[in-house]
Amino acid sequence: MLLPVVVLARRRDVVELIGEALVAHARGCGQRTIAAGLDLPRSTVRGWLGRFGARSATIREHFTRLAGWLEPGFGPIGPRGSPVADAVEAIGVAAAAAARRLGPNPGSAWELAAGATGGRLLCNTPTPFPTPW
Repeated sequence: MLLPVVVLARRRDVVELIGEALVAHARGCGQRTIAAGLDLPRSTVRGWLGRFGARSATIREHFTRLAGWLEPGFGPIGPRGSPVADAVEAIGVAAAAAARRLGPNPGSAWELAAGATGGRLLCNTPTPFPTPW
């Protein structure tokens, strides 16, 4: 089944909203604060943060490779203080590399994250993300 890049597999909310929660968490906000700010149930946000946190190393590696493929020689991605922040940073770096390579409007960083993982950014399976190369 093909998914549009605005959604993730088995998630009801759009990827931009999920991304907003992940960025807030990377900046140090807790799940209650994030849930209240987004007007969502705490359990929904807790699920997103937990799944992303559990896969943060894999996500960081995947998007670091993608950034290198999009822009060879882009340089190292420095640590941001937590595995979640490192993964969010890698997504941002890959999105910036995509914008430089593909033009000024290749989509948002979170649409890139959805597309580059085949919609499986927050899946709970050990299936690896698809690689574009």
